[in-house]
Amino acid sequence: MVRVIIKGGVWRNTEDEILKAAIMKYGKNQWSRIASLLHRKSAKQCKARWYEWLDPGIKKTEWSRTEDEKLLHLAKLMPTQWRTIAPIVGRTAAQCLERYEHLLDEAQKKAEQMDESEDLNDARKLRPGEIDPTPETKPARPDPIDMDEDELEMLSEARARLANTQGKKVAKRKAREKQLSEARRLASLQKRRELRAAGIPWGQHKFQRRNPLYLDYSAEIPFEKPVPPGFYDPSEDKFEKDTTFKKQTRAEIEGVRRDDI
Repeated sequence: MVRVIIKGGVWRNTEDEILKAAIMKYGKNQWSRIASLLHRKSAKQCKARWYEWLDPGIKKTEWSRTEDEKLLHLAKLMPTQWRTIAPIVGRTAAQCLERYEHLLDEAQKKAEQMDESEDLNDARKLRPGEIDPTPETKPARPDPIDMDEDELEMLSEARARLANTQGKKVAKRKAREKQLSEARRLASLQKRRELRAAGIPWGQHKFQRRNPLYLDYSAEIPFEKPVPPGFYDPSEDKFEKDTTFKKQTRAEIEGVRRDDI
């Protein structure tokens, strides 16, 4: 049974390091090629991980009072437009949303005069069995001491591909081999057609030994029904062509009519 791998889930430290090394080599426009190094992640998830967590330009320090005031003001002017607010504040959209919810929780605590022990963030925490909808915005999970075979294989493959700076590329070589095999197949097919057109059988006896019901469409007529012989033999009929090409009238062609006799 083939093992099915569902793409997604919590990011691991190994995957983060492979992603950063792949971006250093391939850049920020070839996400499909980068995702081919990570078996459990798609191109969209790799792009989101870089722009939401791994980008060196992302601020991960504590929020200042000025940033909080700017965030609340922009959230009032443009509610739920976090992608627009994020570059103005200087944070990511996920950070702006998380900080805005935290400020609302603190304001609700003060309004209701709740104790410090009663934390409203518990309602937003994941329960056992739930899946994090945005794992790209969370810190990476540490690597275990004993990594499984899939992770070791992924790591060795990524190391080999990222270290390959000279020589022929694997993708180009496979495409060239595929093109050569297609050219060989077309040449063999053309040769077979030319030999059959010349009346030389080629490769028929091998196939007929494997399949006795083989029908050669170039030599036989499929589903042919012979015509039964009639009362007269058509081979005895003789047709004489009139090779005179002079202009004739209809009366000359049809002959003398009985009315004219």
